[in-house]
Amino acid sequence: MKFNLKIMTFACCLLLMAGCKKTEENFEPPYPEGKSPLGIILNDTELPTPAEGTPGTTVTISGTGLLPYKDKLTFLFNGEPAEVTEITATGITAKVPDNASSGVTSVMVGDNIVFGPVFKVQGLISFDPTFRVVNGTNNQIYQAFKTSEGKYFFLGSFTNYDNKGVVVPINRIVRTSLDGDMDRTLRSGTAANGTLSSMVAVGNQYIIAGGFGGYNQRNENISNLTRINNNGTIDTMGISTFVPVGKNDTIKYFPRFNAGADGFIDKVYSHQGKIIATGNFRYYVSRRYDQPNFYETKDTVILDSTEVRQIMRLNADGTLDKSYRFNTGTNRSLSGGNGYVNSFMHTDVANEGKLLLFGSFSTFDDAPAGYLVRLNADGTRDNTFNTGSGTNLEIAYANYNASTNKYLISGRFRTYNGVTSPGIALLNADGTIDNGFVPQAVTGGFIRGARQLSDGLIVVFGDFKKYGNYTRNGFMVLKPNGELAPGYNATGIFNGYLNDIIETTSADGKRALLLIGGFNRFDNVEVNNITRIIIE
Repeated sequence: MKFNLKIMTFACCLLLMAGCKKTEENFEPPYPEGKSPLGIILNDTELPTPAEGTPGTTVTISGTGLLPYKDKLTFLFNGEPAEVTEITATGITAKVPDNASSGVTSVMVGDNIVFGPVFKVQGLISFDPTFRVVNGTNNQIYQAFKTSEGKYFFLGSFTNYDNKGVVVPINRIVRTSLDGDMDRTLRSGTAANGTLSSMVAVGNQYIIAGGFGGYNQRNENISNLTRINNNGTIDTMGISTFVPVGKNDTIKYFPRFNAGADGFIDKVYSHQGKIIATGNFRYYVSRRYDQPNFYETKDTVILDSTEVRQIMRLNADGTLDKSYRFNTGTNRSLSGGNGYVNSFMHTDVANEGKLLLFGSFSTFDDAPAGYLVRLNADGTRDNTFNTGSGTNLEIAYANYNASTNKYLISGRFRTYNGVTSPGIALLNADGTIDNGFVPQAVTGGFIRGARQLSDGLIVVFGDFKKYGNYTRNGFMVLKPNGELAPGYNATGIFNGYLNDIIETTSADGKRALLLIGGFNRFDNVEVNNITRIIIE
């Protein structure tokens, strides 16, 4: 009986296997022999005629199988429908629509889409041919600091700049001409062993900040903040440290700027001879070099700390300024924000020294904040800055333009003081919303940042795909009222984010924007974290 059961089980398995095999034999791919759906083929290896042009240009693209659908199809330039002027057995001719941008052409019939070649739409933005950086950096750039000598310091997390750090790494700091040529006279050595995010000039020296614990030969006793000389060397001092009895006296060298923080420092500013630092830290730290360890057996460094949250002001020698946002009774700073805090410091005469704070905090100094507050130059909250309830979610990017007297904020929020604001809002100097700026919603992603230029145009970047009903590939330029600026929105795919947009000029005197950040594509061209564009 058991034997017969085994035979029956084996027979059933054979039948099941046969059934599976038959199913596999009858399987057919949805498009046999690799045929395109609908039978339409656009030649994506042959350039359009012409290969580029302005809106209104008549463009012909080679293709077959179009005639049967001549009354049903839609032709698109990078997602924007175009007027079709002719369809033949060998191709299609259409006019570039007003709001088209550079990208892939396509034909759509119902839910079916067939892609064609790339067409470049010409506009008022183009790459600056006088900018001499070709290969960019191998990681992001946080800041472009312009010196009084007419040069740039670039700071970030990179170890290579324009392929000049292949043999000897260029660690997070480089000095260049205004057109990007590397200045090899900078003697930074191995430079920072971690990210540099910000720097500021103090006399003929510089304070640098970020997330690092060593700089060149001083590979310890640094806590995210130090001072370097104009030539890039670290500013050091000789100290006769504690020496146990019976041992020879020695001099050791330490960073002269004896100050730091226990967490990442985003920004540093100079104001009235003092230094303000903001970031994700909780303690101010300094070091003492004249005391022994517990057993007095060797010289040592003693680390002191004082609770100072997110914002601190330092004297020129690095000591903590306890007259700024500090409670001497508890020996700690005011509480600051209940979430991440970023900052922007005013340098314009009307608001000099005031600090705009934004981020992911809903309270600041234990009072409601709505993710945005402004401090007076003395560190107290500026109650004339009227944000109302603020935004409903965090603010990722904020800045101020002294030419227009406007703030521009952007992030994942959807309202500002109860007014619909889909990720971007323009504010008056007093913090109230500018109702003349009416942005449209973005889809396919988010606005990651924006900056208003001195003429009122607004540059916006992110990972969005559409602005209102128009295709925009992560980069666009708006008018002060929120509408797309005609002629400025022909650029193709942007991929990444910008840490800064700097208004400048090209080597031949044209208006230009220097873009830095963490991005690898602009106008569908591969770039590495830095480029300069002409904006007409």
